[in-house]
Amino acid sequence: MKRFLLYISVAVASMMLWSAQGLSAAEKPRLLVNIIVSSMRADDLNRYSKNFSTGGFNRLINNGAYFTNASYDYMQTTTPVSLATLSTGAMPSTHGVVSDSWFSYVGNKRVSLIEDSKEQSVAYSGGSGSYSPRQLVAETIGDALIENDSTSKVATIAIEPLSAIVMSGRSGEVYWMETLQTAWTTSSYYSKTLPEWIGEYNRSDKNLEFLSKRWNTLLPYDSYRNSRVACIEGVKSKENKRIDPIEEDMAKIKAMFADEYQQMCYTPAGNSALIAFAKQLVTKQQMGQDETPDMLNIVLDTPRKVCSRFGPESVEYEDMLYRLDRDIEDLISYIVAQVTDPRQIVFTLTSDHGSSPSFDVENNNVERFNVRQAEVITNAFIGAQHGNGEWVLGYIDRAIYLNHDLIIEKGLSLVDVQHEVATFMMQLRGVSHAVAAEAMRSSYFGSGYGRKIQNGFYPRRSGDVIINLMPEWIEEKEDVRSSSGSMYLYDRVVPLIIMGGNIAAGTHNEKVDMTSLATTEARLLGISAPSAAEGEVLNIF
Repeated sequence: MKRFLLYISVAVASMMLWSAQGLSAAEKPRLLVNIIVSSMRADDLNRYSKNFSTGGFNRLINNGAYFTNASYDYMQTTTPVSLATLSTGAMPSTHGVVSDSWFSYVGNKRVSLIEDSKEQSVAYSGGSGSYSPRQLVAETIGDALIENDSTSKVATIAIEPLSAIVMSGRSGEVYWMETLQTAWTTSSYYSKTLPEWIGEYNRSDKNLEFLSKRWNTLLPYDSYRNSRVACIEGVKSKENKRIDPIEEDMAKIKAMFADEYQQMCYTPAGNSALIAFAKQLVTKQQMGQDETPDMLNIVLDTPRKVCSRFGPESVEYEDMLYRLDRDIEDLISYIVAQVTDPRQIVFTLTSDHGSSPSFDVENNNVERFNVRQAEVITNAFIGAQHGNGEWVLGYIDRAIYLNHDLIIEKGLSLVDVQHEVATFMMQLRGVSHAVAAEAMRSSYFGSGYGRKIQNGFYPRRSGDVIINLMPEWIEEKEDVRSSSGSMYLYDRVVPLIIMGGNIAAGTHNEKVDMTSLATTEARLLGISAPSAAEGEVLNIF
């Protein structure tokens, strides 16, 4: 009897040890892979699920913690702003990224978020390396991981340098695709040279393998939900009539396919090239091969470009998602095969923002805001009140910047001029709200549109007057049918899935703020959250 009890005790102890080891592996994965699909709406996962494979988006949905009500609680839902929120766990009012540029009131000069003349390109770059993260204010999750243990590997990749740098922060390896040769490159801020294997990868022209002379649908057209066609060739309607690309777009389409970088941006080739490079990074850098946790950030810019040019209702956007789904299936299978225990890998899937309904001549309900006209009219209004001059420095992402030097020179009150301009701009077509910077500084908006504007307001960089456009209105830009940057649900609500480790599969319908992702990842990795993080840890443990 005593021997039997001894056996039971040993067995129980062994099970407890195994359980503890499994829990430890789940809490601290060897590799965390963040996949950011730019401009993906939350409902895209359900809208197109019938044509997704079992191993891509659907694998993440069915095997991960799937949050159906995740959103950004601010108005400035653009790529640099939301990538900074994802990487820092903070609101724009804290992390300081309000756009890709802003006006400095010292010298009235426009300042870029990442351009830096102190840095230079490295080998295999056509001069696209004069960038750095020096203008970033807050610590990122990648920075925090390396600060916790310098042997952790953090790599971030994107088509565009802005996406890669903002998502990465000041630490780790950061790579993007240069515009002339479509080769992978970086800035001298991060490294003076490229790893030899990337040099070989570039010399072999691997990226060019994904380019094509035409874009055809992956699936039979009858299985597609969308109907508008602008670029894809050989599509037939349900009546078996051929649908040709829009005639007015044909010249632009031909130019796009003649330019390698344009193809990477505006066709599924960009996604495929990025995923292929990600697989090489994991192997060559031996990510996830030791007990120290590593992180790979994959920012997919191509979906945003396709959505912007062709619209979220287009066959092009839908087909791009189906092809991306297969690429993600390949990526997940490849990475999981690199480790002995699948629980050692955690994947997250989300987006930086959604996108507006498309503007086109056939849709009279969707209109556009003429930025240049707004600048001229506003400048004329101030001139009529206070005398001629260059009163408006410019307009950037729904913000008017005023000439503070001129206002001071004329002996005027900056606060008064801000409020005058805010009141005037409410008269412009398409403007639903206009708020002076002073109101953002001196008042607290606990709810509604004011809170969303204030959460995105950073006093040192935000403009003098912040405007919000009416629902479905977008700024007028050439070749842009859809864009983001509003406080409306189509821009703010995004997919969020966390799969891997011992995270239980299931659907979560509770409201989630996207500042929570970085704090949750810090808990998974067993490190302190980024220093400016504000989000709550998600209930997945």
